Amino acid sequence: MSLADIEERFGVGRRTAMRMRDAVACVFPQVEEIAGDDRAKRWRIPKSTVNGLIDVSVEELAALESAARLMQQQNRAVEAAELTGLVAKLKAMMRPDAVRRVEPDLDALLESEGLAMRPGPRPRIGTGVVTILREAIKSCRKVRIGYRNRKTRQTNERIVHPYGFLHGHRHYLVAWHEHPKAEKFVLFSLPGIETVDLLAESFVRDPAFNLQSFAARSFGLFQEEPFDVVWRFSPDAADVAADFVFHPTQTLERQQDGSLIVRFRAGGDLEMAWHLCIWGDKVEVLEPARLAELVNGHRRAWPALP
Repeated sequence: MSLADIEERFGVGRRTAMRMRDAVACVFPQVEEIAGDDRAKRWRIPKSTVNGLIDVSVEELAALESAARLMQQQNRAVEAAELTGLVAKLKAMMRPDAVRRVEPDLDALLESEGLAMRPGPRPRIGTGVVTILREAIKSCRKVRIGYRNRKTRQTNERIVHPYGFLHGHRHYLVAWHEHPKAEKFVLFSLPGIETVDLLAESFVRDPAFNLQSFAARSFGLFQEEPFDVVWRFSPDAADVAADFVFHPTQTLERQQDGSLIVRFRAGGDLEMAWHLCIWGDKVEVLEPARLAELVNGHRRAWPALP
């Protein structure tokens, strides 16, 4: 900062600004004096000088390590590795005595943060595939992928413009499919991407595309035209259902008999049916009719609520 910067920032006069500069220089003798393009003198403290002043709490470190474990559990190895590396960098910047002080508390906190393993198998995803796709997203470059069709098991090459990822029970790449018969945004299952080549040709991102808005069209991941959804939860399940966010656009309506009506607009009736099965006979689909046909005839009386 220059003396003029100090005056403006703190609302002081020139002599006070000089005293403030000298006081900082007494505490940090490493302060450097440089001349700007306008020939005004400025002073700065080298970044390495203040690294030791960084105070990272044990709660912050525990949150990062828990996030890394959660990413690993959700089959997102690239993000898990990056979070683990970030924790290591933060520890390296801390004073050795501070690290020794927080380590016991950190171990205790991590032991207390139990992460329930999600039951069932997880699809394999190559970390190299994700790394290349993330580079393509950052640099707006096209990629050629070898994509295996889940039904036919045949692998075909496709040129796509990567925009982002959607994570759920399966992980997907959201990309513009560059093909005369497509020319639209498509979901590509990450386990189905067998090869990926980063191309030299770039693409221009559609400024109107928003990943969150794209995802909100669906109840889960399947992209269908949105439709109006109405569910009725029985009185003995209404309080539990009220604690759930089924969709960002949902509205809740308590009924006189204690039941709960949930309304929202989204696509993906098959994913809705999968979810509603866990509620058994405690939920009834009022709209749309095709979702009611998928669910209402298969409801069971489970011994507990989700």
